[in-house]
Amino acid sequence: MDWLNYHHLHYFWTVMQEGSITAACKRLRLSPSTVSTQIGKLEETLGGKLFRKVGRNLEPTDMGRLVFRYADSIFCLGREMMETVRGHVTMRPLSLRAGIVNVLPKLIICKLLEPAMNLSEKVHLICHEDKEERLLAGLAVHEIDVVLSDSPARKGLNIKVYNHLLGECGITFFGGGKLSKKFQKGFPKSLDGAPMLFPLDTTTIRKGLERWFESLNLQPMIVAEFEDSALMEAFGQNNHGIFAVPSVIEKEVQQKYQVEIVGRTDAVRERFYAISYQRIIKHPAVTAITQTARRDFFIKPKPVST
Repeated sequence: MDWLNYHHLHYFWTVMQEGSITAACKRLRLSPSTVSTQIGKLEETLGGKLFRKVGRNLEPTDMGRLVFRYADSIFCLGREMMETVRGHVTMRPLSLRAGIVNVLPKLIICKLLEPAMNLSEKVHLICHEDKEERLLAGLAVHEIDVVLSDSPARKGLNIKVYNHLLGECGITFFGGGKLSKKFQKGFPKSLDGAPMLFPLDTTTIRKGLERWFESLNLQPMIVAEFEDSALMEAFGQNNHGIFAVPSVIEKEVQQKYQVEIVGRTDAVRERFYAISYQRIIKHPAVTAITQTARRDFFIKPKPVST
């Protein structure tokens, strides 16, 4: 078994915290040559570089960022142990860093993450919203624990990740006040020429809607397109057009925005994924998210119109 020299790891951790070897040396009361030598020995042990030179400065490599995260946990846990044995009880919450693809509806995100917040163990939730590529890059270097997305990670990426299907559901169409009543009768044919609020064409739900309308030979009138689903729903509330959301949140949308259901279809399916760095999910909060989603959220769809 390979043993880790924690003195070497502590020197590296201090350099990362302070931002430079010079600042770390002042804190450690050691010479720069000593600290550099010890970090070099740590790199030999780990089999890779922890820093790279950028001009006169040092920047951590991907391995450096990964090792720092582990070192941070190790030394924080050590400090907690010392406080505990000295009689100072500490309750360090479990950290969950969730990456959220920015096209996901906010109401879906809340439903998916809620089980993590309801664990008996305290959880410190950190949410990062961004494009899928950036989130997966963070997942690869362990800056993120799980990525929530409406599609599996694309093949061909230089990142080894695993897609865990949380569930799927159909689509519900909504409209505000008079607009909903006008298009309920004769759905879905009533949507031909109807004013529609659409998500951007980069989203999976948009592509599914376009295929469905084409199969029915329908041509709705696109009034506006949105990246943010909450903004789209707000416009729908103000009678600017009919909009579609995953049926799993139809009750929440109806209550929050005071809109009415125009119709439903199961022909357009929305799928939701938890993407992890590991094939078998071990993080207890991520386990709670996946198990609850599969058991409670994505139940058998209601009878639908096609």
